[in-house]
Amino acid sequence: MIAKVYSAAVLGIEAELILAEADVKDGLPCFSMVGALACETREAKERVRIALENSGYRLPVKRITVNLSPADIRKEGTAFDLSVAIAVLTAFGLVSEKAVEKSMFLGELCFDGKVNPVAGVLPAVCRAKEEGFVQCFVPEENEAEAALVRGIFVYGVKTLREVAAVLNGNGDILPCRENGNTAEEDKEELLPDFSEVQGQKMAKRALEIAAAGRHNVLMIGPPGTGKTMLAKRLPTILPSLSFEESLEISKIYSVAGMLRNRRLITKPPFQAPHHTITQAVLAGGGRKATPGMVSLAHKGVLFLDEFPEFRRETIEVLRQPLEEREITVSRYDAAYTYPAGGILIAAMNPCACGFYPDRTKCSCSQAQIKRYLGKISRPLLERFDICMEVMPVRYSDLKDGVPQESSKEIRKRVEAARDIQKERYKKIAALCNAELSVREAEQYCILSREAKKRMEKAYERLSLSMRSYHRILKTARTIADLASAEKIEEAHLAEALLYREPDRKYWGE
Repeated sequence: MIAKVYSAAVLGIEAELILAEADVKDGLPCFSMVGALACETREAKERVRIALENSGYRLPVKRITVNLSPADIRKEGTAFDLSVAIAVLTAFGLVSEKAVEKSMFLGELCFDGKVNPVAGVLPAVCRAKEEGFVQCFVPEENEAEAALVRGIFVYGVKTLREVAAVLNGNGDILPCRENGNTAEEDKEELLPDFSEVQGQKMAKRALEIAAAGRHNVLMIGPPGTGKTMLAKRLPTILPSLSFEESLEISKIYSVAGMLRNRRLITKPPFQAPHHTITQAVLAGGGRKATPGMVSLAHKGVLFLDEFPEFRRETIEVLRQPLEEREITVSRYDAAYTYPAGGILIAAMNPCACGFYPDRTKCSCSQAQIKRYLGKISRPLLERFDICMEVMPVRYSDLKDGVPQESSKEIRKRVEAARDIQKERYKKIAALCNAELSVREAEQYCILSREAKKRMEKAYERLSLSMRSYHRILKTARTIADLASAEKIEEAHLAEALLYREPDRKYWGE
């Protein structure tokens, strides 16, 4: 008899249906599995066989063959264990073949029959719903995650016998209710707020522009000027995520195994890796391809403090995702694509001691300064739309007693600018100004007559590359949106050009 049971394989942040076919015949007793299996997946036959025995099933001596199809998709991980076990039970007639129709099974099996949690449950259940499945069986620890998907019954199970009991109609567990409260319970009053930052008006303005247009920012300044403090508050002025964006980010965290027992992510994420991070952890990959920090910061903020202290080969991998807003991790048998549409905020000192160009404090030689700044390559530097100096706060700014704008007040302006962009780009794929292609930037970033003249002069004077030119255009477009202006006026362009001055000051013409 041949039994067919469905599971899913996660490719990137999407899932593909995997059919587990179990064939039972007379012959020499053996248990074999085929279907482009990774090592840990091939070992499922031993886990399944022992789990079945220890769960009280005495199977007849037969030749058992299990095929995981389609064969052109490599199966990695241990999430297929449960589907293989149910397929074997169905083939022996211990579970009704009709009961497993329109059902998906996900979970790793222990030798005692316990079902262990696995990564990637959310995208798998989403795919099951799209394909018209009625119910999903997932490990109990993944139940809350799976229940985020509405319109499909989810059973959180502890053991293999529980699954078989439900399928045979004599189980005592009920499907989990839809997770009505899908939001993370963050207490907004406890979050960092821009009202706590004294002074730094220009830095706050630059971050407001970055939030409105999703632009990358490089902050340069001596130690203790508040670069980290400013970066940590950027997520508080980003617009709230839509349900579709929340689901996309939650899928990334699910694939990374970081969503267990959590609700849907509704706040823009903030990731701040240490400068000792490796390429695989930052960009994604590893022995088993998983999303990196740049993907975990999707729709949020990736903050790289002490930017020059990162290994050069590590930060250079950011070139492609900063341009394409996604990253592809290639393997010999597949390529996995992960979103990378967050805002990159990098902070650095202008030299090793941190005080250049103040020669009364700086003890570095010109060669040392040049070597330190040279850790950031020109192509990577051009990926930043905004480059700004963060200067020390004056005592008068600390004690002037003037109330500072709160994150809530700034976020209102950011949301208004985003609404303008959303309406403008409703016919194209871009959502924000920073996401415009070269052709789209020329179409939508329209300069006034005075602005055109200023841009022409600036292009020659600053020796701009085409990439820098278009990034200045998109930044100016965001500044115009914050002012609710239809065209980019000279003042908007002048401010955008101002954010390229530190680039020339520290790295030269």
